[in-house]
Amino acid sequence: MQYVKKEDVKTEALVGRGLQKVVGKNSYFESTQMSVGYALYNADYGEMESHCHAEETVIVTKSKDGWIEWGNTKDNLTQRCKLEEGMIFHIPENEWHVFRYEPGGHVEIIFIYGQTDQCRPEDK
Repeated sequence: MQYVKKEDVKTEALVGRGLQKVVGKNSYFESTQMSVGYALYNADYGEMESHCHAEETVIVTKSKDGWIEWGNTKDNLTQRCKLEEGMIFHIPENEWHVFRYEPGGHVEIIFIYGQTDQCRPEDK
């Protein structure tokens, strides 16, 4: 068994979010079977574009004035849900979605994928 504290996992700054890759390819703990980590959305990283990718489970750990939007296409996100700590979302493969927040707000999630390849938008 291995363990790490969240604050000891480096944050990788990407467009629209900061990622802490805990388990998976190029992560704190290498795995070929799954991907798990934290994503932080706030003004420091800029606005993220809507995206789709592999099937994903998301657990909201923090949210201040944040929400998720989703829909059938990149430009047709017809659904919206205000985020609260403890919410869990199952996002089907290739469903378009994006995390957003009001000025001064933020969203933090734990992401879980059952694979290590083509999980995130930058992998496609």
